[in-house]
Amino acid sequence: MEKSKLYTGTGDRGTTSLVGGQRVSKAHQRIESYGTIDELNAFIGLLLTSLDEEADTTFLSFIQHKLFTIGSYLATDPTTTEIRVESRVTTESIRRVEREIDRLDQALPQLRHFVLPGGCRSASLAHVCRTVCRRAERQVYRLAENASVEDNTLIFINRLSDYFFVLARKECLKNEGKEIIWDSSCD
Repeated sequence: MEKSKLYTGTGDRGTTSLVGGQRVSKAHQRIESYGTIDELNAFIGLLLTSLDEEADTTFLSFIQHKLFTIGSYLATDPTTTEIRVESRVTTESIRRVEREIDRLDQALPQLRHFVLPGGCRSASLAHVCRTVCRRAERQVYRLAENASVEDNTLIFINRLSDYFFVLARKECLKNEGKEIIWDSSCD
């Protein structure tokens, strides 16, 4: 059996295929949306190389798989192709993220100041994931201005950025890093 080629040449003129075969511009908002989700997934892979707690790595594995299915969902134009059930975000997936946020947050000191990214490598990587996640959320909201996007997808991405914030705080404190508190007097 011959191995398939990685390159097809079909995108050489600035278009790409959505799920179902519809061709759109590579600058289409749907492509921006799932491309940013893919970028987030890649940064999560990098973050995973800095984590050592099984609960964290197991949860992030779930997140990576869920983001892959969200990418599939976003790559499907529901006006031309039926959305696959497995590409949808369920309420239970949202609850799972919320439970993980609560689990991590209960071990953290109360937040009394704005925290700047940094403190240690794993916390910094979690903050990068947080900011890319926020950008992904903005991209998906832009898509939702002109196309149908299910609420659960938007809610999941929003909760996910909150998760990365508490993970960053936990990692900073665990690794004896000092959270960097915003100093309003800096000029």
